[in-house]
Amino acid sequence: MPNQPTFSIVTCTWNSAATLANTLASVQDQTCRDLEHVFVDAGSSDATLDMIAAYPGNKRVLREVRGGIGHAMNRGVAAAGGRYVAHLHSDDYYAGPAVLATVGRRIEQARSGGCPPAWVVGNIQVLKEGRLLPPNPMPPFSYRAYAAGRAWVPHPAVFVRRDMFALVGGFDERLRYAMDVDLWLRLGALSQPALVDAVLAVFRDHAGSVSSRNRIAARREEFAVRRRHAGKAPLSFGIFCLRYLKRMRALRRLERGEDGQAQA
Repeated sequence: MPNQPTFSIVTCTWNSAATLANTLASVQDQTCRDLEHVFVDAGSSDATLDMIAAYPGNKRVLREVRGGIGHAMNRGVAAAGGRYVAHLHSDDYYAGPAVLATVGRRIEQARSGGCPPAWVVGNIQVLKEGRLLPPNPMPPFSYRAYAAGRAWVPHPAVFVRRDMFALVGGFDERLRYAMDVDLWLRLGALSQPALVDAVLAVFRDHAGSVSSRNRIAARREEFAVRRRHAGKAPLSFGIFCLRYLKRMRALRRLERGEDGQAQA
């Protein structure tokens, strides 16, 4: 492909004007300009599309893409022309201007060792109630560790070589919460990620989207996804089951507490 960029940044939007400015600025500020920005909009009726229209640089805009977030992310991958695809949602943003340059150096480092990495994973920070929380340590990645829930893969800090989607498939559009976990399990079964032990992105923790009920539904779906892949690492899945039971008990206690506050 002539003039193929190294990075395709895919941003899915739907009435995202309240948070999109940070996302746009963080990509526009990157010192590495070897990129395209692919926007997948679900039919915004606020200022989102006006903001995207005013956004300079190499961009593509897909409009009126319905069918859920998994479908939107797959449409973004299909439209992407870069060698590596990253999904940066409209409420998240890159942690600094050197993120893509840092990832590019890690790709070249791995390439000099014999093969460009199938995927690159970095760290994130969480922005909650206007405060950046300290990042969690990044444990070493192995398939067994990830299958056991002992390693984690934060979606805003993941860069996947585009040809890998042809090998492992895209996001499972039947899933509502755990489509990323499902993809990481498929990718991890084929190849170890190249790790970047640095904060690459900021994830915005929305009060309205992280209720305990949503968390319980997300955990249940994640359990079903991991059970689907359990045959590749059965002992690790058993370890995950113990962690799952502990987390579900904690979430149910939280839910009962929230219900009590609502009734008071």
